Amino acid sequence: MPVQATAEAERVDRIFSFLTSVGTFIFLAIAGTIGYSILTGRAPKGDWSHGHPARSDVRLEILWTVAPTVLVLWLAAQSFSIYQQLDIEGLQPIVHLHLLEEPAAAATTKNTTQPAENIEVVAKQWVWSFRYPNNVISNELHLKVNERTRLNLNSQDVIHGFYVPEFRLKQDMIPNRNINIVLTPTKIGKYHLRDSQFSGTDFALMEANVYVESPEAFERWISQAATRK
Repeated sequence: MPVQATAEAERVDRIFSFLTSVGTFIFLAIAGTIGYSILTGRAPKGDWSHGHPARSDVRLEILWTVAPTVLVLWLAAQSFSIYQQLDIEGLQPIVHLHLLEEPAAAATTKNTTQPAENIEVVAKQWVWSFRYPNNVISNELHLKVNERTRLNLNSQDVIHGFYVPEFRLKQDMIPNRNINIVLTPTKIGKYHLRDSQFSGTDFALMEANVYVESPEAFERWISQAATRK
């Protein structure tokens, strides 16, 4: 996995690692059982009889019914909880669930304050543009480290996908629908924003640089960008 660059990425990676571990354990257990049976349970030549079927064992039936059910329900609850903690707004007309009535905070923080910055993200074939609070418009996304930021996602033509692998955020941008996501960058660096949807011929070339920087560096950049307007 790429480096974790947001607070939200930590919870996403945690459940991903758990799923990978469970899947690996199940695969090795099944493959090991099959391999052991092939090596030690071969029937003599000409023996067409069948082994004793595993039937009428109530405890075994309960085990392999209850265990997967509990595991799937737990994973569903954890996945929904993480989805809530990603703080994605504007999807209520599409899906509305009542499992959690109150929105959760960011994944690893208890900070429930309003985001420090609101940045408008506009996607169109084939370019990204970003409008900052002081009306600075740029083709680069600049974010302050360790500060919550709300991104207002808008598409001007077709469905695009906002995707920064290091942020663990991949959100579809639907025309005529305003969708907000709130994130907390935690690692200074340069990242790349990609269009995760097949939005047309040149969608693979639709990239933008994302800079996570200190508040001082952000203010210097925004001041310089304002003078270039």
